[in-house]
Amino acid sequence: MPNQNKPHQDLYSGLIRLHILHHACEGDIFGLAMIEELGRHGYRLSPGTMYPILHSLEERGLLVSKEKQEGRLYRKFYRATPAGRRALIAAKEKVRELFGELFEHQPHRVTRKGATSRRR
Repeated sequence: MPNQNKPHQDLYSGLIRLHILHHACEGDIFGLAMIEELGRHGYRLSPGTMYPILHSLEERGLLVSKEKQEGRLYRKFYRATPAGRRALIAAKEKVRELFGELFEHQPHRVTRKGATSRRR
C-alpha cells in the first residue's frame, strides 16, 4: 500500500536516478549535496535512501567512487563512468519521447491491441 504522505513516490524513483546520473556526468557529486540538490526540486530523500541509490548505480557500473579528504572529513565522491554517460544519453531519448507524449497537443491513445493512434 502506498505511503499516504507520498502516494506517488514510486513514480519518481527513476527520475531521481536520472537526476543523479545527470549531475555525475557534469562532475563529482556526493550524497549530501545530491540530497540538497534534489530537495530544491521537491524530492525529500534521507541518507538512508540516497546512499543505497548511489551504491546501486555504482554496482551497475554507471558510477565510480573515490574517497577524498576534505579537512578532517573523508567523503566519497561519485562520477559517471563511460557506461553511465551512454546510459544517460539513451535515457534522454526516452524522456524526450515521453515528454512529447505528455505535453503535445494531440495526445496518443492506446488501442486494445497496444498500438497508438492520434486523437482527432
